[in-house]
Amino acid sequence: MIVAFSVTPLGVGADVGRAVAEAVRVVRASGLPNETNAMFTTVEGEWDEVMAVVKQATDAVLAVAPRCSLVVKADVRPGVTGAMTAKVETVERYLAEE
Repeated sequence: MIVAFSVTPLGVGADVGRAVAEAVRVVRASGLPNETNAMFTTVEGEWDEVMAVVKQATDAVLAVAPRCSLVVKADVRPGVTGAMTAKVETVERYLAEE
C-alpha cells in the first residue's frame, strides 16, 4: 500500500518545521520507501508496517506539541510493490508523448 499523510502540530505557534522534522525522521528511519514534499510524506509497504510508521510519526509530533492534525490518504493494492515510483513513471511516459 501507499500512504500519503500529513501530521501537523497544533498549539506550538506558526513555526511547525521542527516538529514536522521529527515525524519525517521517524519515516526515514523506518527503512520503507518514502518521499516528503511541501504538503505530505508518502510511504510504501505492507498495511501493518505503514500504519505503524504513521502512528510513530504522529507520536513524535505529540511529544513536542499538545495536539496534532493527521490527514491520511491510502492506495491499498495487495501484492503490488514499487508503485510509488511506477505511478510517476507512467505519468511521465505519457507526458513525453506529447
